[in-house]
Amino acid sequence: MKIPSRVVQIEAARARFGDRVDRLVPFLDQVDELGDAAVTFLQDQGEGGATLLARALEHGIDAVSNAPAGLRALFTEVDRVPAWVDWDVIDRGGELLRRAGPLGGIVLGAKSLVHGYASPGGNKPLVFSGRLREQAARRLNETSRYVQAVTSPRGLRRDGDGFAITLKVRLMHAKVRQMILASGRWRAEEWGAPINQHDVTGTSLLFSQSVIVGLRTLGVRVTSAEADSYIHLWRYASWLMGGDAELLPASEVEATRLAELIAATMGPPDDDSRALTRALMESPLTGASSPRARQWAERRSAFGYALGRELLGDELADGLAMPVNSWRFVIPPLRGLVTAMELVREHSPTAHRKAIELGTRYWQRVVELGLAGATAEFGLPQRLAYG
Repeated sequence: MKIPSRVVQIEAARARFGDRVDRLVPFLDQVDELGDAAVTFLQDQGEGGATLLARALEHGIDAVSNAPAGLRALFTEVDRVPAWVDWDVIDRGGELLRRAGPLGGIVLGAKSLVHGYASPGGNKPLVFSGRLREQAARRLNETSRYVQAVTSPRGLRRDGDGFAITLKVRLMHAKVRQMILASGRWRAEEWGAPINQHDVTGTSLLFSQSVIVGLRTLGVRVTSAEADSYIHLWRYASWLMGGDAELLPASEVEATRLAELIAATMGPPDDDSRALTRALMESPLTGASSPRARQWAERRSAFGYALGRELLGDELADGLAMPVNSWRFVIPPLRGLVTAMELVREHSPTAHRKAIELGTRYWQRVVELGLAGATAEFGLPQRLAYG
């Protein structure tokens, strides 16, 4: 009898991390039950479900007449701000990504998202939904909108866009999980539960700890205090997303140790990992209608592959079939330039403030151009790509 690859991977991780693996493994089968209960109610309401959700987000759950227990329980939880949340620290955390400007966008696309695709279990909900294969560029832009909203000043306050989008994504995850399980094609013995707590935590770390590592790799100087603030921001965002409190790191040190453990238990990249990576990296080619536009898109794609290799490391990049190209020679001088600019910023409050201002404009522009005037609704999906 063939032993599931999940079991093999866990055994290998146990040899390195000991009983920490045994404490993490149960989260592969745990999901966001509050989100599941809430989305079942909203689904039963048909088109009216979106209206009720919008009312609850804008005016509170008491504004929803006869709100069912499932929806009320969700909003009762998220409307209570945990005692550990520090708004000033969260605002300082958001400044880190904003002052990084385009470098933050590079790390998000070439490292964080791609690293998420590398997980053979964690990538399967994307494969089932078809989100990245069908509309890679669009979904990348929606992710940018989410990150921009979460890291904006007051974005995670009760009336902030980051709060609302986080709740919508949480319910979207629950709906995808519901449809995947109904398809009968999910292999729990290999992948755990769909969008389980192990993978939700891993995704959170890709938006937080992985971004910090990536920025430093490109020459951005991030202090320990800044890193801890950024981790704190994503700790709260992940809690709103339905992440289990036991798996929410409170510092960069905790996040790094947890990221190493999760990486050891997720398994090597598979064919879906490589297909998703290719769809993302080659998304600039979509819509390139003229020879000149295609040439420019090909250069962007090649540069993206080079950055991905630098940020992910050759071993993981090889596993994802990311090609080697001459653009890699551009990265060392780029890093040197970034480091020089960072030294100026560190010693000039004016330069620091200007970096935040320019980075804020960059993220706003990315969202405006990426969505091309459309609105990122983050609504509940109605079908899977297959199943």
